[in-house]
Parts: sequence; C-alpha cells; structure tokens
Amino acid sequence: MSLPILPDRPAMRFATADAPLPLYVTEGPLPEALTPAQAAWARAQGFSGALGQVCVLPSAEGGIAAALFGWGSNATRARSRFPLARAAHALPEGVWSITGLAEDQLEEAALGWLLASYAYDLYAKAPVPKARLVCPAGVDAARLEAIAAGEALTRDLINTPANDMGPAELERAIKDLADCHGAEINSIVGEKLLEKGFPLVYTVGQASPRAPRLVEMRWGSEGPELTLVGKGVCFDTGGLNLKPGSSMGLMKKDMGGAATVLGLAHMIMALKLPLRLRVLVPAVENAVSGDAFRPQDIYTSRKGLTVEINNTDAEGRLVLADALAYADEESPDLILCMATLTGAARVALGPDVPPFYTDDEALAAALAGAAKQVADPLWRMPFWEPYEEKIEPGIADIDNAPAGGMAGSITAALFLRRFVTETERFAHFDIYGWQPSAMPGRPKGGVGQGARAILASLPDVLGLGA
Repeated sequence: MSLPILPDRPAMRFATADAPLPLYVTEGPLPEALTPAQAAWARAQGFSGALGQVCVLPSAEGGIAAALFGWGSNATRARSRFPLARAAHALPEGVWSITGLAEDQLEEAALGWLLASYAYDLYAKAPVPKARLVCPAGVDAARLEAIAAGEALTRDLINTPANDMGPAELERAIKDLADCHGAEINSIVGEKLLEKGFPLVYTVGQASPRAPRLVEMRWGSEGPELTLVGKGVCFDTGGLNLKPGSSMGLMKKDMGGAATVLGLAHMIMALKLPLRLRVLVPAVENAVSGDAFRPQDIYTSRKGLTVEINNTDAEGRLVLADALAYADEESPDLILCMATLTGAARVALGPDVPPFYTDDEALAAALAGAAKQVADPLWRMPFWEPYEEKIEPGIADIDNAPAGGMAGSITAALFLRRFVTETERFAHFDIYGWQPSAMPGRPKGGVGQGARAILASLPDVLGLGA
C-alpha cells in the first residue's frame, strides 16, 4: 500500500468565518459577555471552570451561541500539555474563536487544536473533530499549519505497519517529500552499501529479503548547513538475540527517528528557513535468517573503528554509526541525530520526556529553552566520560552492547559520539516515538518528539536571519 505523503487534512488547518462562535476560556468566573439566561444555564450545568470542562451555551432561538471552556488553575495546567485541545473533540460542529486567553498562550492553544484533529485513516475510517478553529489574531497561521503537517507526516510514517513500511517504502516516502519541496535525493541500496563504505548499515539489514539502504536528501543552497540523521529500522525482531513477543509488538515504530527528522525536514522546507538541509536515513529491517549477523562478530565501520557485536538487538546504533560518520565528513554547522534507541531512556524518563545529549552548552541551553517555550519536552543527560570504558571491549575498538545493564542510554550516546569527530556541534536525541494512551493533542499511536523544540531553537543555534 502506498502511503500518501502530506495528505489533504482540512481539519488540521485553520478555518475562516465572518462570525465564528466564541469559545470563552475561563478559570471559573463567567464572562461578562454572557446574557443572564446563558449565565443561568452555565450555573445550572454545574460549570465551575475546572480544566477541560465544556459547556455549550444556547442562543435565544435554540441554536448554539457560544461555549465555555474551563482553564483550571496553574497547578492543574502544569500537569497537562495542550489543554485546550480537548475542546476540538468536545465541541459540536462549527467554527470557533478563542476568547479570554493571554497573548502568550494563544500559539500553544491553537497548535494543540490542530494536532488534536489528526486521525490515521489509511486502513479504516477514523473520525475527526468537526469543530474548527479560526487562527487567533497575532498567531502565524502558516507556520502552525506547516508544523502540524510535519507532525502528521511523522505520525503517519510511524503508524503504518511494517508490511507496508519497509526500507523501500520509507525510501519512497522520502522521495515523495523531496518532490514536494524540490529537494534532491540519492539512495545506496543492497550490496552497493559495501562498495560505498557503509558496512554496518549493510550488516544489520543483510538478513532481510528487503534490501537495506542509505537514503540522502538535500535542500537549500545558502546559509548554515544542518544535517539530520534518523534511525530507520523499519522493523526490529532483535535479530539472533530475538526479542520476546511483548517487546516486539511495537517495533513498527523503530523507524521513529527517521519519521521525526522527516517531519522536521518538512517544517524547515515549508517555512523556507535560510539554511542548507541534509537528511540521512539508514533504512533497514533487522530480521533473522542464515545471513543474520551474530553475537561476537566484529565489523569495521565506515569511520574505521572496529565494532564488536555483543547483542544483535542493539542494531540502531550500528546503522547510525555509519550514517553519522558520513554526515561528519562534511563538517556541517550542526548534526542532530534522532532515534528510538534504548529502553533505558524510557525507564529513566518515561514515554513523554526524551533525553538529549550534547557537549555544546549553548546548544543545550537553546534546546532546553525552546522545549519549554513550545511544550515539546526534552531533558539533557550527560556524555558521562567515566563510562567510556564500558564501551571498550578490548578485542575491538568499541562494543555495541556493554554488559551490566546500567546507564544504557548514556553508553549508547557515547557510542554514537565516537563517530562524530570533525563537527563541533552535535546532539543526539533518544526518543520513544509513541503515545501509549490518548492525551490532549496526542492521539494514541505514533508521535513526534523534539522536532518542534529543534525548530524553535534553530534561529538562535544557527544564527538564522541575523
């Protein structure tokens, strides 16, 4: 099945209307604009302003005049992202306009509404909210729509099952995205990976009948160079270190790093940021056959470092190693790597908060600040130097899965850092890429993490427009 790239989703765009219905957002006090009858109705319905509470107000003619949305307290809002997104599903059909929010709250509220209107409908019909929103005054509608479309692309790619999203299909999705924006694309497939110097990408994918590949996309001719590297393991059985069924069930999402950088790439290209963009996706399936790579095998990477395989289920860092070495050869202004890499990150921070790693203090501060500003949480974790010895097996330069079971996310990040030696600014993001249960603005299923924070940080990090 062919995945439509950036399908038309009217619900994820802002509406226009001469007289939209007012949605009054309040912490409890009823707005003065209500008629006495409407105020009495709201009190009779028990409206208190609790977070997420909705009360539709009738008109004198028996239609819909307006609605109230409870904004709750600062304490309750601190426990939720995109709280106004609840209104998209709770309100009846109509075009609505937000009233009562502070100027600095409008952008998050409007974006949350758009994100709440996402539905994955490739295989079965999925309902979308019929309540539409007028973009609030002072908010850049085109920017939020581009961000929402990029996030929808990420979700679509992750949600598509592996039978329809293998390495070739992921390559096709990248090509379609490139065609949308006039970008250039190049692919190295199968045994040509060995000829061109990507032995680890080939090794991880060689057991599958679906040929591994390295897909490269370039866009832009001026400005600083940004390289995005995304893990594209389209399905991960664990290889010969086979995963149990309970761990394999979500492995269609193991290409979530690739999906997220592609969503981010769409945002960058749609907004025409003044930079040179390069995207690298090693796309493979980690399968089991007589050709599968084995524990205790040793391979020489593109960088020249020898790698001992101590667990074939630690395959993501292997394909990223070759891709990062390739990215590093151009010494771009910034390399960002995104991957659904370790369960250790989930144990440490849970599904909502991806850790990121960088040695650059200014980059770390910019990412942390942007993450808070746009409600796209990130948490910095350290490249902890004393753990370097854990990834040094003695028989080879580096170990893909050190024993001990501790600091798994940090040792994976240290592994990746070994392959970036010529580029001064580098960050790695260990994302989850999945929403375990529905939350405001985030339906259950695939989800982007970190892309909006990165986008918001780029002007400062790369000096765009300065």
